[in-house]
Amino acid sequence: MNKHSSHWEDCLLETFGETVKAPYGDFAAIGGLVAAASDVENLQQVVRWLSQYPQAQYALQNRVTMGDIDLQALHRLSPHTFGYAYAEHLLGNGLQPIKLPVSGDDGNYIIAHLTETHDIWHIITGFDTTMVGEIKLQAFVTAQLRFSRFSLTMLAKNILKTAIDEVELTEERLDAITWGWLAGKQARPLFGMQWNTLWDMPLEPLRLEFNILPSYDSTA
Repeated sequence: MNKHSSHWEDCLLETFGETVKAPYGDFAAIGGLVAAASDVENLQQVVRWLSQYPQAQYALQNRVTMGDIDLQALHRLSPHTFGYAYAEHLLGNGLQPIKLPVSGDDGNYIIAHLTETHDIWHIITGFDTTMVGEIKLQAFVTAQLRFSRFSLTMLAKNILKTAIDEVELTEERLDAITWGWLAGKQARPLFGMQWNTLWDMPLEPLRLEFNILPSYDSTA
């Protein structure tokens, strides 16, 4: 897909507008926006950026996935573990692990891997699933992927929704972008980690190992 074509721009702008109008948390609309903003040329830029990191390069070459996840077994781990926190997060929100096919080119794999590990990144960063938490995570992802058009588009979508629906929350939303961006730049690369080998690790030391910034409350 040629990002310079008017058709590509029209498609992205139309999808962007539809997603802004959709309710917060409309996963179908979000998926459509990610697809519209994921052109081949930009995904190749992301691949080149990620490939400098051995774990990401290995994941891209071997199509690393999370595999089958037994949430009930993870929920029986110590409450201080990474696996317990992940299971508690999903079970508490009535969610199940996302599994997507990983066939196709590197760009398709990047989208599938990020989708599959989205809730993992919520846990390891400590960012919740409120609008503020999602904005922090989107900014974090943007910093980690560096050239990602789809994550920038997601940030832009939430900022426009703020301007339309909740302009009084501008300060906390912009603080969230700043915090997520700085945390993403400071943290070790997360893409390609084989998280299913770390379930029984204590969560807080694991965050320290990945150099995750401590939580920040913009209202404090």
